[in-house]
Amino acid sequence: MIKKYKYLILRRFTQIAIMFLYTIANIWGINILMGNLSSSLLLGVVPLSDPYAVLQMFFAGAVLTIDVIVGALIIIMFYAIFGGRIFCSWVCPVNLITDLSNYLRRKLEFNKIQRRQPASRKIRYWVIVISLIISFILGITAFEFISPISMIHRGIIFGLGLGWAAILVIFLFDLFVLKNGWCGHICPLGGFYSLIGKYSLIRVHHNVDNCTECMKCKEVCPEDQVLFMITKESLPVLNGECTNCARCIEECDDDALNFSIKKLKIGEKNENN
Repeated sequence: MIKKYKYLILRRFTQIAIMFLYTIANIWGINILMGNLSSSLLLGVVPLSDPYAVLQMFFAGAVLTIDVIVGALIIIMFYAIFGGRIFCSWVCPVNLITDLSNYLRRKLEFNKIQRRQPASRKIRYWVIVISLIISFILGITAFEFISPISMIHRGIIFGLGLGWAAILVIFLFDLFVLKNGWCGHICPLGGFYSLIGKYSLIRVHHNVDNCTECMKCKEVCPEDQVLFMITKESLPVLNGECTNCARCIEECDDDALNFSIKKLKIGEKNENN
């Protein structure tokens, strides 16, 4: 069982560990990772900045310091290599809420009742554009001002407060209204990282020869549109909207899905060598 869900266990460990490091920096002054998900300092030396938040600051007319710019470039480079949306499944605390909601939705068979999604996944990209326009007009970081990600993150570290409301709204919305509603349709931060993720090296790869068309992978995938090749072709998932959460890999009993590095499958020799 542990081996089957090794990626899920690793994701939860990573998410909890990051929150723990932020918390001990605030409570005990152990400054391994201090700050928040928008702006952090690693080991008191390395700046880390959310590039989407920095972009909002730029549109709002803020003066960007060198450390903020460098921090944003470091994050962009990291996610561009390892998969832009791994933030969503390996770092973001909201993922714990949406995963639970998605799990209950499957168990209660709500997906069978709502066969068609009533909303487009492109909404998140429009939210990016709107947030930048509002930032420019009002001189504020529009999404950061109302971000449930920030609310929940601050709530975990400093005490939940309004964080409870954000948790409840997202949980109920994903459970009763729209499958993977927040992360898969609305969240502009996920949309922003999906643009970066288009060029990442780490990919999920499908082997059609092993596939038995059980469709378990598409059932658990929070972005099932990226698995369009299932039953059809042996292809990597090249869509940046993939979160690299590995749920499809864990659910596949046929070993038809696994991680790959670009076009070279992990564990196989490069045919060009």
